[in-house]
Amino acid sequence: MQLADVDTANNLVELFLKRADQKGDAPFLGAKIDGEWQTISWQETANRVCLLAENLRKIGLVDGDRVMLVSENRPEWCIADLAIMAAGCISVPTYITNTERDHVHILDNSGAKAVIVSNEKLLKPLHPALLATGIAEHVIGIEDLHRQQSGSFDYDSWDALLEGDSAVARRAVEERVAKIGRDETACLIYTSGTGGAPRGVMQHHGSILCNVAGAAEILANDFGLDDDERFLSFLPLSHAYEHSGGQYLPIGAGAEIYYAQGLDKLASNIEETRPTIMVVVPRLFEVLRTRIMKQIGQQGKAANYMMERALAIGEHKANGRMRLRDRPMNLVLEKALRPKIRQKFGGRIKAMVSGGAPLNPEVGIFFEAMGLTMLQGYGQTEAGPVISCNRPAAGIAMDTVGPPMKGVEVKIADDGEILVRGELVMHGYWQNESETKKTVQDGWLHTGDIGHLDDKGRIKITDRKKDMIVNDKGDNVAPQKVEGMLTLQPEIAQAMVAGEQRPYIVGLIVPDAEWAVDWARANDEKFDIAQLQDLPVFRSAISDAVARVNKDLSVVEKVRQFAFADEAFTIENEEMTPSMKIRRHKIRERYQERLDGLYRR
Repeated sequence: MQLADVDTANNLVELFLKRADQKGDAPFLGAKIDGEWQTISWQETANRVCLLAENLRKIGLVDGDRVMLVSENRPEWCIADLAIMAAGCISVPTYITNTERDHVHILDNSGAKAVIVSNEKLLKPLHPALLATGIAEHVIGIEDLHRQQSGSFDYDSWDALLEGDSAVARRAVEERVAKIGRDETACLIYTSGTGGAPRGVMQHHGSILCNVAGAAEILANDFGLDDDERFLSFLPLSHAYEHSGGQYLPIGAGAEIYYAQGLDKLASNIEETRPTIMVVVPRLFEVLRTRIMKQIGQQGKAANYMMERALAIGEHKANGRMRLRDRPMNLVLEKALRPKIRQKFGGRIKAMVSGGAPLNPEVGIFFEAMGLTMLQGYGQTEAGPVISCNRPAAGIAMDTVGPPMKGVEVKIADDGEILVRGELVMHGYWQNESETKKTVQDGWLHTGDIGHLDDKGRIKITDRKKDMIVNDKGDNVAPQKVEGMLTLQPEIAQAMVAGEQRPYIVGLIVPDAEWAVDWARANDEKFDIAQLQDLPVFRSAISDAVARVNKDLSVVEKVRQFAFADEAFTIENEEMTPSMKIRRHKIRERYQERLDGLYRR
C-alpha cells in the first residue's frame, strides 16, 4: 500500500474513496451478527457513504452543519462518520454512556442540526435532551426506533437514507469534497472531562491526516504493512484515540476493521478475528496481565518458573540488552511459553499500542517478556490526538512514550511543561475562545503535561501539571505513578492518592473483587465486600500490599494511610471517564471527608 497519498490527501473522505477504489471488493468492516463474523467490502462501504451523504443533503443539511453521532462501535459508525463529512458537515461523536445532562450540553454547545442514533436504548437518555434543547431538526435511527412525541424534529430511517443511485451519489460527493481542504473542521471531539464540562475540540482534516501519516510510517518502517492487516476496534470511537488510531489509521493503511462485542467477549473476539494491530488503553492491559498471571499461576511449578524467568529476562532487556547467560533460557521460553500467550491474542499480533493514559512500565515489560510487542503512545484530543509513540527502530524504553511522530515539534517550557507544534494541533475549542487562547499560544499547544526529552529524543512524562500534588513542604508528588504501582498489586483494583498541602500522601482503595473472593474463601468468611472491609485482618492484607509499594517509593511519595471506597470507580457513577481515567474532582467531592479523616488518625 502506497502511503504517500496520506500526506497529499486534501481531506479524510478523499483518502477513504481512494482506498476504496484500490481495495475494491476486499473486506473492510467486520462485525459478529447472528453468531458469525460478517464483512462489508470497501466498495460497498463507499457506496453507502456516498448515498447517505447525498440523502443528508436532501433532508436539508448544508455545509458546516453539525451532526451528532450516538452509537456503539459498529460498521454503521464508520459509514455515518464518513458520510457526515462527505455531506460537507461536521461530525460530532458522543459517548454511549452519556447522561441526559451530557447530551443537553453537547447539543446546546455544538448546535447539532441532526442526530444519528444507533437504537432504542441509546435514544432513551437522548430523547429528553432533544426536547429540552429544541435544536436538532432530524433524528436518524440506525435500527428501528419507537417514535415518541418528537416536538420540533423529524424521524428518519437509516435504510431510507441509503436508497438511490450510488454512481450519481459518488459523482456529487467527489465534486463536493474536492472543495474541502485540510484546514477545514472535520469533527468536534468532546473531551471526556476529567476536570469539568467537556469542551468541543475542533479537529481539522489535516490534524487527523497528520496523525495517520505519522502512525502509518511507524507501522510500515518497523513492522511492514501487508494486504491483510486487521485492526480490532474496542475503545469508544467517540474518543479521539480510537477515532484516529482505530478508524482513520486503518483506512490510511488499507486495513480491515473488526468491531469487538464488548469487554466480556474481548478475549474470544481477539482469538477469533486474529488482529495484527490493537489500539488499547493501559487499564485493559493491566486486566489482561492479571488474568494471564493468574492462569499461569494455576498451572504448577514449571509454568510459574518459566513466568519468573521470562519476567527477569524482560527486565534486563528493558534496561539495556539480554545477558549472555539468559539466551539459552530465552530460547526455551520462545518455544514453551510465548507461543501459548501469543495464541491468546490470535497469533498474528505485530504490535499493541497503548495510549489514552500513562502505562506503568512494569505492565509494558510483562507483555514484552511474553513475546508481544508493546508500543506506548502519547497525546491528547487537542493534538489529533497522537503526539509521539515508541518504536523498535528508535529503541523502546518503557518509561518513555517515544520520540515525536513525523511532522510534530516538541519543546519543554521553563516549568517543565511539554509544548507541541504542527499541523496536528487543533484550531481551538468550539465557541470557547478564552480557553483556546490559554491552550494554544503562538502556535504551541500547552499540553498541561510535565516531562522532558531523554538523550535519544524520547519524551518522558512525569505527570499532569494540574494533577501534581504539592505537599505542605513544597515537595511535588506525581499521583499517577503511585496509583499505577498500587493497582499492580493483586489485592488492589483501583486507587486514588491525595495530599495537596498536607504533610503526607493518603490513598483511597478499591479492593480487587476476584482476589477478595479468594481471600474470603481461604479465611472462611462470607463474601460481602462492605463487611470484609470492616475486618481488621482484611484491612491488614490490603495494608501489606500498600507496604510493598511503599518500599519502592521515596519518603514524600509513601502512602501513609488509606481508606476504602464504597464502590468501584466507574463510568456510570461518573468517577471514571469513558477512556478509563479516574475523575479526581468527582472522587474528591464524594470522599473528601473520609480523606480528611485520614489526617486525624
